[in-house]
Amino acid sequence: MAAITKTEGDVNFPQELMSFIDEWKEKPGSLIMILHKTQEIFGYISRPSAENVSRLVGIPLARIYGVITFYHFFKTTKPGKHKISVCLGTACYLKGAQDLIDETRKLLGLEPNGVTGDGQFSVDPVRCVGCCGLAPVLTVGKDTFGKIGKNDIPGIIAKYQNV
Repeated sequence: MAAITKTEGDVNFPQELMSFIDEWKEKPGSLIMILHKTQEIFGYISRPSAENVSRLVGIPLARIYGVITFYHFFKTTKPGKHKISVCLGTACYLKGAQDLIDETRKLLGLEPNGVTGDGQFSVDPVRCVGCCGLAPVLTVGKDTFGKIGKNDIPGIIAKYQNV
């Protein structure tokens, strides 16, 4: 595990993130890069993390939240252990990806941006996963499932339950 070098608010920023911020904070347009790295490390951007970034780079918290809430990629809530992403790129959308999202949320009892009560699953639409030939595509973590339909969802979910 990385050494912790700075504690701000309620969040410890690991050395990797601190070094990244130090490298990028003076560069024009650096905020998005820093937010991407923060989310990569923590899985989402919590309020304390956003406050830390604000202090460390000297950008007002309101501006940081403006960026976080404008771009769909950034999450302000912790995702499930098994993050399910459904591609909504053109090929996937045309082949029924929205039905996959609806079915997955229904089976897991989730609202948009929700996480199952046990913290195991979350479901998010994504813009493209780069597997258009496999449309529609669903990913669970780093695993990719292509050319699937609503009837495949229960079996996919079952693979990750109790894991």
